[in-house]
Amino acid sequence: MDGTDQCSMCSGRSLEGVMRGLQSLHGEVLPPLHPGASPPSAACWTTSSGTAWRWSGAALSSTSRWTNTRSGFGCPRRSTAGRRSRGCLSSPAQLSVGAARGLVSERNFRGCLENLVYNGLDLMESLRNKERRVTVVGNVTFSCAESVSVAVTFPGPQSFLQLPWATSSSPEGVSVGFQFRTWNDAGLLLTFDLPEEGGVVWLYLSEARLRLQIRKGGRALLELSAGSALNDGQWHSVELTSRRGRLTIAVDTEEGGVAHAGLPVSAGSQLFFGGCPAAEDSQECKNPFGVFQGCMRLLRLEDQPVDLIRVQQRLLGNYSHLQIDMCGIIDRCSPSRCEHGGRCSQSWSVFRCNCSASGYSGATCHSSVYEQSCEAYKHNGNTSGHFYIDVDGSGPIGPQLVYCNMTEENTWMVIRHNNTQLTGVRPSAGVDQHSVHFDYSTEEEQLLAVISQSEHCEQELSYRCRKSRLLNTPEGSPFSWWLGGPGSGRVQTYWGGAQPGSRQCACGLQGDCVDPQHYCNCDADRAEWAEDSGLLTHEESLPVRSLVLGDIQRAVSEAAYRVGPLRCYGDKNFWNAAFFDKETSYLHFPTFHGELSADISFLFKTTAPSGVFLENLGIKDFIRIELSSPTRVAFSLDVGDGPLEVRVESAVPLNDDRWHRVRAERNVMETSLRLDGLPVARRGAPADGHLHLQLNSQLFVGGTASRQKGFRGCIRALQLNGVTLDLEERASITPGVRAGCPGHCSSYGSLCRNRGRCAERANGFLCDCGLSAYTGAFCHTEVSASFLPGTTVSYTFKQPHESGRNSSARPSSIYSDTTLRGEDVSLSFRTTQSPALLLYVSSHRGESLALLLNKHEALEVRYKLDGSRGAEVLRSGGRSLADGRLHAVSVRRRADAVTLQIDRRPKEDFNLTADGEFNAIRSLVLGRVHDSEDVDPDLSRLASLGFTGCLSVVRFNSVSPLKAALLHPHTSPVVVTGPLVRSTCGSSASANPHAAQDTRHLSDRPGSVGSGQPLVNAVRTDSALIGGLIAVAIFVLASGLAITARFLCRRKGTYRNQEAEGVKREDSQDLTFTSQRDSQSVSTENPKEYFI
Repeated sequence: MDGTDQCSMCSGRSLEGVMRGLQSLHGEVLPPLHPGASPPSAACWTTSSGTAWRWSGAALSSTSRWTNTRSGFGCPRRSTAGRRSRGCLSSPAQLSVGAARGLVSERNFRGCLENLVYNGLDLMESLRNKERRVTVVGNVTFSCAESVSVAVTFPGPQSFLQLPWATSSSPEGVSVGFQFRTWNDAGLLLTFDLPEEGGVVWLYLSEARLRLQIRKGGRALLELSAGSALNDGQWHSVELTSRRGRLTIAVDTEEGGVAHAGLPVSAGSQLFFGGCPAAEDSQECKNPFGVFQGCMRLLRLEDQPVDLIRVQQRLLGNYSHLQIDMCGIIDRCSPSRCEHGGRCSQSWSVFRCNCSASGYSGATCHSSVYEQSCEAYKHNGNTSGHFYIDVDGSGPIGPQLVYCNMTEENTWMVIRHNNTQLTGVRPSAGVDQHSVHFDYSTEEEQLLAVISQSEHCEQELSYRCRKSRLLNTPEGSPFSWWLGGPGSGRVQTYWGGAQPGSRQCACGLQGDCVDPQHYCNCDADRAEWAEDSGLLTHEESLPVRSLVLGDIQRAVSEAAYRVGPLRCYGDKNFWNAAFFDKETSYLHFPTFHGELSADISFLFKTTAPSGVFLENLGIKDFIRIELSSPTRVAFSLDVGDGPLEVRVESAVPLNDDRWHRVRAERNVMETSLRLDGLPVARRGAPADGHLHLQLNSQLFVGGTASRQKGFRGCIRALQLNGVTLDLEERASITPGVRAGCPGHCSSYGSLCRNRGRCAERANGFLCDCGLSAYTGAFCHTEVSASFLPGTTVSYTFKQPHESGRNSSARPSSIYSDTTLRGEDVSLSFRTTQSPALLLYVSSHRGESLALLLNKHEALEVRYKLDGSRGAEVLRSGGRSLADGRLHAVSVRRRADAVTLQIDRRPKEDFNLTADGEFNAIRSLVLGRVHDSEDVDPDLSRLASLGFTGCLSVVRFNSVSPLKAALLHPHTSPVVVTGPLVRSTCGSSASANPHAAQDTRHLSDRPGSVGSGQPLVNAVRTDSALIGGLIAVAIFVLASGLAITARFLCRRKGTYRNQEAEGVKREDSQDLTFTSQRDSQSVSTENPKEYFI
């Protein structure tokens, strides 16, 4: 810049680099003002001023680079850059520019200033005019001659610069300097041969560090490195010197790094910068490190500048594919194309986005890696747990962590806040109100988006009180209220279970308050505890933000409140669907705007072989997604560089009337298409091609603007850049298109496992686990229980005379025909008891089926299908099943053919000799069998001792007796005697049989009875049992006391050793009790296995 053209000034001494006489206050640059003492010998000038002042602007130059600075503040009534004045600052007597007066630690500025204006006064013009109020100290001139530097660009693999080295100038040393800038982390900067034959020097970038390597005779003599992060696109200076036997490389001398070595180096006749000529053109240059792509300038050889203009004119050295007198480096990360907090990095030709920890993926971190709701996770086959959800997909709202409860018919999303517990409130001196604020685990915009997107949301609000009024109904001013809704919330004066604006509680709405004169139970102001609670369900009032309780100041007042977590179910977007029944039918929406980033996702199902899902046109640009064949989906577009198409081929037909998911994305780097779980198809964007997708027509869904090749079938959950299109709303007013699309079991029915059946719903499906021994959202959760010696689960099959009874209220899974020609029996068990009876089925005709472990810890199946004959014993070859581990058993009989399988061992086949019918079955018993007349005499002793261990997922044909006892005790013909503890002991994850189980006793269930008592529909059997024991004592007078003692010991879990001596000799030898494990050790070694 010429100082004669603009008002500029050059200061001769001091502060090197950036002018430190400017400081920052409140984000604005301000000049330091120092009154008083005489300046040191330096270049500076001072000026007098009035009491109020304004610094308007300045420009400074450092290392030949101009920088604009502006600062401002002033007195009241004056604003600076849109800010309100922070007060009036009065100036001292003098303002110093170019030197900090009175600060010894500061150095003066050396460089150029221009356009220096202070309170409207042009200081340099005043100085030029020699006005008395401006004083100059030191050497100040009115010209700023900029140094001229010529840059050279190395754009590609064929680029190099060859310069001659004058060996006579420094025969025993070398000095080379230059500046470079690049985005690449590797590449050759400089190479030359050593005068000694076979030696070579390489100066190069590797991992964004400067490295020097000297090789001779095929081995490395020296390796040095200096600097780091040199691929930041900024200019970096490099010095390579060798003097007096000492070699030095330096990067950005003051702060970059220096490396030294005691090795003398001298250069050959030629130096090569940036790369080497083609192999056939040069034998002197070898480059094993890759080419340099970037810029260089200020080249110096032996402290003499290299005239690159002469190089350009072919008067000096040689070069190829260089751009001289310019630096053609491009900053592709400014502005950054990486979205959602992705970190941008770049090389010479491309940029990359690091999406780690952002929750997004893709070339530009555009697409969310999370589902948008708990509903979506469920339909991927997930079970209950914590999940990240992203309610708007690729939109601006970030992901949030929620709990998804999938154990109920509806899939609940649970968002907690900082206090969901019942919290007591007592009177405090001087406190008239108690106020509490609730902080949620998600951000404001996430909360509101969840509520808006869900089909239903609710939040529990309860108040327990004693002499503490709530709403002061019906006529007084409310003592308490709460705030709910967006932002900080709006005041609400109704309570849970009532309607907004009603000033009532749930009891007032239902008309059952304790005092009919009031609309809340607590408003009766009684000395007894009362409660008002209910659910808040109006979306406009959710979530609860704050709670204010007023009637707590009296000494007799006591209260407790609870605000539950926000719970929502359903996803309006996930099931939003439309059915297109004609090729000419379509829906239209406003133009899609996705100029730089566009993602489109939806699900479809069809029986048609082809059709266009959607299309949007511009003057030349367009996008289209279509089913181009029964096995192919294509995404085609044009952004001005010509049509481009991405296709995904499926190995199976896509017109199978099942849901398939499509996701298409286009950004400045690539176009991609994903279909179901198939590999993603990608096409890179052309280098330096058009970036903006410009569309102007309506968006057609289910067809095209020409009404040709329309789509027949269903489209669901259509989203464009995270925004869901309301297909149902538009379909309800469009001929040829119907809102909604039934038939989900064909796609999601496979998620129902373990004999669960898929049931259709309007929005989605439901797994009916009635015929399964499992429970849960997908019939995948095992139903297990820990048994003690006194535990009995007895399931009674319906009698022939019961067939006409009305049993509509009972589950369909609890009935079966009473005469069978085959059975499917399966269960899992875990025990250390042997022998042990696992399952016993009896009939009215003396027939039976028993599943047991014998004394050899092997499995036996005993069939007695002829009451006049003995049981047939089918013994498995497997042993050691009483090892405390979980084992699965299945028995399948068809007529006289029986198949037995244990765990994943090979199946074993057997044949029975008796009649193939199991007639008039009566009951199925798990655990101890009390009715001895129902038991095969060979098993009576074993049956009376019970079972200690774990039983899980017990199934007999369509009957699940254990599940009926634990989950349907009021509607199933089941009797439970003794303690039955529900447990997770049947989970395959419970590898340690002695680990503590997450159990829940039946007595903890609402409406259940304690241990030792039957559930509803059961007959109390304690008295019958005692009577039976008394009868036995009378019948066997000599052993009555022993039997009574054994009974009492069995009730304490220490029965087995005493009973073992009493087993009849005529019983099967395989049922003889062994001393390897006694029952006492089973029940007391680790009580955590079976007790809570």
